[in-house]
Amino acid sequence: MILSRRKCILSVFFAITILFFFHQETFACTTLIVTPGATIDGSMIVAHSDDNDLIDQRIIYVPAMDYKEGEQRSVYCSAAAVGEFPQYATFFYPRINATDRGPGYNTPEYLPSIPLGYIPQVTHTYAYFDGSYGIMNEHQLMFGECTDGAKVQLDPEPGKRIFYSSELSRVALERCKTAREAVELMGKLIEEYGYYGTGETLPVADPKEAWVMEMAPSPEGIGGLWVAKKVPDGEIFVAANQFRIRDIDPDDPDTLFSSHLHEIAEKNGWWNPSEGPLDWLKTVSRGEYNHPYYSLRRVWRLLSMVAPSQEFSPWVEDGYTRAYPFSIPPDQKLSVRDVMMLYRDHYEGTEFDLTKGIAAGPFGNPNRCYGPYDGQGDVGNPDRKLDGAWERPISVFYCGFTTICQGRADLPDPIGGIIWVGLDKPSETLFIPFFVGSQSLPESFSQANTAQFSRDSAWWAFNFVANWAELNYQAMHADIAVLQDKYELKMLELIPLVQKTAVEINQSDECLTREYLTNFSTQNAEFLVKEWWNFAEQLIVHYDDGMFNLPGKMAQLHGYPKEWLDLTNWSKGPISYEKKEK
Repeated sequence: MILSRRKCILSVFFAITILFFFHQETFACTTLIVTPGATIDGSMIVAHSDDNDLIDQRIIYVPAMDYKEGEQRSVYCSAAAVGEFPQYATFFYPRINATDRGPGYNTPEYLPSIPLGYIPQVTHTYAYFDGSYGIMNEHQLMFGECTDGAKVQLDPEPGKRIFYSSELSRVALERCKTAREAVELMGKLIEEYGYYGTGETLPVADPKEAWVMEMAPSPEGIGGLWVAKKVPDGEIFVAANQFRIRDIDPDDPDTLFSSHLHEIAEKNGWWNPSEGPLDWLKTVSRGEYNHPYYSLRRVWRLLSMVAPSQEFSPWVEDGYTRAYPFSIPPDQKLSVRDVMMLYRDHYEGTEFDLTKGIAAGPFGNPNRCYGPYDGQGDVGNPDRKLDGAWERPISVFYCGFTTICQGRADLPDPIGGIIWVGLDKPSETLFIPFFVGSQSLPESFSQANTAQFSRDSAWWAFNFVANWAELNYQAMHADIAVLQDKYELKMLELIPLVQKTAVEINQSDECLTREYLTNFSTQNAEFLVKEWWNFAEQLIVHYDDGMFNLPGKMAQLHGYPKEWLDLTNWSKGPISYEKKEK
């Protein structure tokens, strides 16, 4: 029995190792902060589309834990945006396999994760929700993320570089209640234990204050470089796979940075003091990666949608442009539903509209499949010569999930903190709320092996619908939008009532409050996932064989739009018996 299990584990290890050599992942995310002064209800919002190419899509609840003095915390390697490291049993799935992160990460059928190193453990850690990166903890501390290109990209090395942004965010969620506290802790860990991998942008916020922390490996091979800047209240911040912090003002109390940043940058010829303030973007990166406008077009799009009065141009001189400010006030305050809709965008109504043109096919499909002729990920070689490129929208088909974290300073932490989870790509998903006071997640959200279809996985329900919609995007997306409106608007009506009840319960029994929030979050999510599976079956019937099918009105022919037919060889088809000249 033991030998059989060992053979099984070894065969899995071998298969995944082979996959590593023959398959390169593309990780690319869009992240957003909306500060309380910029929201309708005064909440803090941090959003993140985890565009991760079919890696581990599970949302995991990590419970609060207690430890003895002197215990050590394991620091695990990450495959997210960095790649697999079989020597540390680090794969795209599962992202972590360990017994010290609660039952959600205990998957004994896989190889156990091997720590890169250890740091001193604290006696109590907070509960939090986790994905490819940490999401939000029970004290309403919340994270977003996007991967950035950097001049130096280093592999992990025990004793020199054991932290990537994913583990940094998790340590912060375990130990911190405020954004500034989290930034200071992560900065200290980078400098003491070293940073590996890609450049990273981590928006981090609590209900009152938001910061943007950016980091990159050091050319020295030890430690790491980082900078953090506070987002002014009343403004929004956007990042899309490119560093967004520019000039560093050492006298600005709302800017923090690594103690040796200027010294290391000057020593390695990355910055000359005679040139003026250190420009973080220019110092540690080579501008925009993958292809021109891969990142900047998304920044332009989000800024132009929330502040059209500023008339931002989609065209800039180069990847180091200063045309798009670090943060801006929106023309009108935003709601959490506004943020959901921002993340569903494909440049509709602009000159870059991906639902238009021959590449969109007959039914306005905005999704573009990338291949060997396209740019290589968000940290690829910016000097690579390309014959062409697709516009990169906010909503992409390879998005694994999107999280919208919402925090309220006027409510107790368990009640004020909500994570809206949209599984698979945002344009076709349904955002489902979970209170941070919940003490578990539905089992279906903690199951998402993309290599094996499962009706027990919530992720597969949304992924299936999104993929089925590829058959006739215009028609099916319209059906999906109806359900999105129906359920998301209903949930937005329901949430204040749940919060009101929870506040009343919390006055006498905090434990009962958490039980109430857990039950609501679980039962609501399970109902909506069931509804989505039912919807999937309806789509199969309704659009079977490329026709429109309704009870009593089956096999309705609709064909292709005339404007698309005119782009094909349809007009040269067999409409007579005469031979046509070619």
